[in-house]
Amino acid sequence: MTCLHKLAAGASAGALVLLLGGCASLSGNGGFNAAAGISEQRTGMSASVGGHLPRNDDDARALAAIINKKLEQPLAADDAVQIALLNNRGLQASYWSLGIAEAELVQAGRPQNPVLDFKRSHGGGEIAIERTLTFNLLGVLTTPLAGRIEAGRFEQAKLLVSNEALKVAADTRRAWVEAVAANQILDYARQVEASAQASAELAGRMRSAGNWSVLDLAREQAYHAQTLADVAHAQKAAVSTREKLARLMGLSGVQATYSLPDHLPELPEAPRELADIEQVAVNERLDIQAAKLDTEHTASALGLTKTTRFINVLDLGAVRDSDGGAKTRGYELTLEVPLFDWGSARVARAEATYMQSVNLLAQAAVNARSEARESYADYRTSYDLARHYRDQVLPLRKQISDQTLLRYNGMLLSVFELLADAREQATAVSGYIAALKDYWSAEASLEAALGGRLPTNQGVKP
Repeated sequence: MTCLHKLAAGASAGALVLLLGGCASLSGNGGFNAAAGISEQRTGMSASVGGHLPRNDDDARALAAIINKKLEQPLAADDAVQIALLNNRGLQASYWSLGIAEAELVQAGRPQNPVLDFKRSHGGGEIAIERTLTFNLLGVLTTPLAGRIEAGRFEQAKLLVSNEALKVAADTRRAWVEAVAANQILDYARQVEASAQASAELAGRMRSAGNWSVLDLAREQAYHAQTLADVAHAQKAAVSTREKLARLMGLSGVQATYSLPDHLPELPEAPRELADIEQVAVNERLDIQAAKLDTEHTASALGLTKTTRFINVLDLGAVRDSDGGAKTRGYELTLEVPLFDWGSARVARAEATYMQSVNLLAQAAVNARSEARESYADYRTSYDLARHYRDQVLPLRKQISDQTLLRYNGMLLSVFELLADAREQATAVSGYIAALKDYWSAEASLEAALGGRLPTNQGVKP
């Protein structure tokens, strides 16, 4: 209490209240729970193990148990997203950045520590002692406003980290679609190659019997050779997409040997009819909300700069001297004289920074609206194309195949024509798999463009 009495002797009671009230404390979770709550609300997946970030070996074992449980069966899309939210190391690093932001917030709410100067000198048989307690008065006066600015930055950081979680979720969902489709295409390519091999062997026997020409044999052999190349390309794609998914989920070692479903989910009976998608994107996207906060706290910082443009250094100190037997008390005030720097450059910089932030926010809104329109158009077109393959192309190809087989059995068509029809049917099936993959990828991209999972109803209210 002695130091406080000395401080009160040289400073006003209001400044002391500000000094004592400016202290803040750390939450213990670095704001992670708030960010995790936002991402969980928008993805439907938890981003924490036991309500906090993994910190020690026990947490690591608990996380490994959760992952291993999900990997016991073919990995579903939602399970892949859940693993990525829990185990993606880049995302974990983003979560820890909240701890840095919270520490800066707490630091901004604490004025600079006072400085105690002690001087002792002697000469001529006398001892002189000087004690000075100095604190930054300007820092005390501006601490509440600085704290509000940092609080805005902290809220912005939570939104940006939550948005990063949504990006990881969308990327993982798309990677899962690509990996499953690649496996499905690979399986079908192997079936086509086996059929082509049998056809080439049959063509060789027919050529030996004198029933086929050299040209017909070469065609079958060339087709078989092409199917072998197609299998190799499909294998490369399957490995590449699988490893991409493993990276997003943070898997390695034994866990990287996870299994996937044999095929993509079937096409829904109807697409989602979404209204006012531009407004939904502007209202719901976290990066837009973060950009709004950035503009707001930049404006606050501009106000702070204008307030202090003429006061760069303001220190107040309580002084107590002891010179021989005489004691003196008083205070000293240090003020920087604005002789050369009147603060105009700092104000101009703050104004330019604010206008930069305003224009970045406007551009972010333009981008969000455009991405919403583009993603929804891609989603609807992808659905229409996949439905066209399912309802038109494949049934017609099957009908043609059935009629071709009947004509072949009636000896009205040659083997060559039968094989040619089989190749066309294989092309149609491959086209449907690709269209189905594009649809599910487009749905994941639409979710990302609108700021979260799509609603279950048939419309979106702004």
